[in-house]
Amino acid sequence: MNVFKDIPYNENAMGHRKIVDEKHVLIMQIALKPGQIVPGHTANSNVHLLILKGSVTVNLNESEHRVNHGDVLPVAFKTSMSIENTGSEDAAFLVIKTPNPSEMTE
Repeated sequence: MNVFKDIPYNENAMGHRKIVDEKHVLIMQIALKPGQIVPGHTANSNVHLLILKGSVTVNLNESEHRVNHGDVLPVAFKTSMSIENTGSEDAAFLVIKTPNPSEMTE
């Protein structure tokens, strides 16, 4: 699969698709049009966000981080987070979770 082809944009809400789903890793692709968000949630694994296109604002435990094309942002397990495309261009990024959340225990 080429992550730069058929990016899953959705006019009404965040778009997403599963890239890899294996025991040791889960990789999702998220696509946000300007103003769209990934609602607040708690990281259910160790996460790295890899920005493929545009830029987004990531809120981690009430601390704001602006991440741009090519940036990688680590997010620790159980971190409170939300993501918003606050720019004027479409944004896309990979969410890399290790291990797969299905393997995580409290």
